[in-house]
Amino acid sequence: MLAPSLSAVFFLLVIPVCFVVVYSFWLRSPYGGDIPAFQFGNYAKFFDDFFYPSLLIRTIRVALETVALCLVMGYIPAYFFYRTESRFKPFLMILIMLPFWISFIIRTLSWINILGDSGLINHVLMKIGLIDSPFQMLYNEAAVLMGLLQYLLPFMILNIYVSLDGIDKSLTEAAKSLGCTEWQAFKEVTLPLSLPGVSAGCLLVFVLTCGTYLPPMILGGPGNDMIANLIFKRIVGTLDWPFGSALSTILLGLLGVIVYTYNRYLGINQIFKSLQ
Repeated sequence: MLAPSLSAVFFLLVIPVCFVVVYSFWLRSPYGGDIPAFQFGNYAKFFDDFFYPSLLIRTIRVALETVALCLVMGYIPAYFFYRTESRFKPFLMILIMLPFWISFIIRTLSWINILGDSGLINHVLMKIGLIDSPFQMLYNEAAVLMGLLQYLLPFMILNIYVSLDGIDKSLTEAAKSLGCTEWQAFKEVTLPLSLPGVSAGCLLVFVLTCGTYLPPMILGGPGNDMIANLIFKRIVGTLDWPFGSALSTILLGLLGVIVYTYNRYLGINQIFKSLQ
């Protein structure tokens, strides 16, 4: 019964990744072709020029910033969904899922109409006389973070909500009956029990941020590229498959270590629960 799904994983995931790893050892000829080989020149090239490690460091920094913002902005609505008894709760949950129904490219491009020089915000500010000329809000790291937040915030909310939804509310009531205030009951009972969902959401947001290239490419300036943008440019732009594959393998290895460490100490099951 598992044969069809395992075959799909093998042919659509394992084999392509193996091809990428094999390509990372090939040579790029002076004439633009790829020469089959087994050498570590592409990896040495990554470490010889600090530009490439610095891009990876920037990617990790932006990913951590995105995780922090998603955590702060995601826990509150997740906790609200957990506590509310409103009959509109299913409708509000659908609103959280609504961004998944719209193309990621369209959602990212929409920020140009909001943050651009002739976008909605600048138009309103100039109309009411607060500014005389358009305020530059695009093509910087803040705009990239806005695009990443729009993309990844639902993942954080859903992970935390699934964890909260599994907490018996009578535990909070018992804590309050023993003298805890509302805040103390949250701090001592609800928050610790929700940490598996928090950690799962943080891992998922971090991994997806490291692998995305659209928000930096569309909303970021020349100095806001991430490692995925470099991989895209090397493979699609210059057709340098060997070096692009080496970059992909390095990123895959780093994320693999992070995911393995998470699974070793916390367990990865919580992520799959939130995606069901």
